[in-house]
Amino acid sequence: MFKLEELLANIYGKHVFIQTHNFPDPDAISSAYGMKKLLEANGIKSTICYKGKIDRYAMLRFIEYLDTVVINMDDLSYMKGSDEIILVDGQKGNTNLVDLIGNEVICIDHHPTFEQVDYRYADIRPEIGACASIVASYFFETNTPIDEKTATALIYGIKVDTANLSRGVSKMDLDMFYRLYWMGNHEVLNKLERSEIQFDDLKAYANAIRSIKIFDNISIAHTGENCPEPLIASISDFMLALSEIDCSIVYSIRKDGIKLSIRSCDASIDSGNLANIALRGIGSGGGHATMAGGFVPYPEEMKSLELFVQQIEERFMDELAKVQK
Repeated sequence: MFKLEELLANIYGKHVFIQTHNFPDPDAISSAYGMKKLLEANGIKSTICYKGKIDRYAMLRFIEYLDTVVINMDDLSYMKGSDEIILVDGQKGNTNLVDLIGNEVICIDHHPTFEQVDYRYADIRPEIGACASIVASYFFETNTPIDEKTATALIYGIKVDTANLSRGVSKMDLDMFYRLYWMGNHEVLNKLERSEIQFDDLKAYANAIRSIKIFDNISIAHTGENCPEPLIASISDFMLALSEIDCSIVYSIRKDGIKLSIRSCDASIDSGNLANIALRGIGSGGGHATMAGGFVPYPEEMKSLELFVQQIEERFMDELAKVQK
């Protein structure tokens, strides 16, 4: 039985919700859109939903190009506990995925699992660079037709999550990219890639550059307050491009806690494990070997924000000292 056939056999209704991780990025949206098209081809209706904001210009243009409805959880008051949910590019129990009232029956993801959940069906492959590659494989294994818009979306998801096929790339990512390549609209892809940085983003880059601290081959930087999650990740990638840096930690202060992005190009530093261990007991973190994220809520009693941030930095540095011995 093909994976898609097994997935479809575990959907009992004629409509499902497709939920991405909070503040969805191109891989999450492209995976959700591809899944929506697969379900549509098999007579199942779906609604894509998420938590957070989609305020990045490139993401807004991307969704506009797809011409599909993506609903914020705040507008899902009609969801019932019996409604079925397919998770894409995220897993139940992760801090970057809100627990909706519906029933999470299926999970399609490429992140490591830190909490075991009993889904009806799960296809979780941490070795794959982009969730869009997994979704794309369902089209090819079942010979489901792929239109230009779907191909373009899946290519964009693969490109972004693998940093243009330069990070965490598997054979499947390469195979899916090249099989999709001639089906996509590259004029649209070029426009999306040229729209990734906005003028206001320069302030966050400037904050990070001013605040950067370097310890041997490790950098820690602060983007300023309330920086969007995709921008924190972009700045973390930017810092990792420094020739002296093998591990980049970038954070932003939020009203409810500290959001972090971690990047590594050193095989001895697993970003996902680093985030998970460093934040254990005070927050949560995880991800891939080369890229990860984390969040630390403010404690009930906090003496000072400066000391709180210093504590987080020290926890990372202590764990990095262990792995680099």
